Amino acid sequence: MEKNAVIQVKSFSDLDEGDAIEVITPGKFIVKENLYEVVYEESEISGMKGTTTTLKIEEDRFILERVGTTCTTMEFKIGEMGLSLYNTPYGMLHLHIDTKILDINIDENGGSIYAKYLLGAEGQPPITTDIKVKIKVQ
Repeated sequence: MEKNAVIQVKSFSDLDEGDAIEVITPGKFIVKENLYEVVYEESEISGMKGTTTTLKIEEDRFILERVGTTCTTMEFKIGEMGLSLYNTPYGMLHLHIDTKILDINIDENGGSIYAKYLLGAEGQPPITTDIKVKIKVQ
């Protein structure tokens, strides 16, 4: 079942918590068996205009996929180190994702996701990053 939704995504890191990126955009909320999907278009605010983002949400993990001007697949699951190639117009990054906190509260009416994770690029110390997603079904 596919529903229209308003998607709110807020992300910030420990480098500068006052420099959060927040996007509120229309999108689709799709209910499948044992899986929810959220699909929305990125904008200039996120710096990824021309990119479609899909969140695949399960009970104990979620996957963030981006296709377009920016391409990546990032998996968030406690106890598993995620590896991602992050392809941007400026080049490719190899990222490591170590999920420390994951709170998924989703049902057929929408809900929220919160994740705190360590994001590391090759040869650099990891950055603690938070992402909050709210899905409001219309």
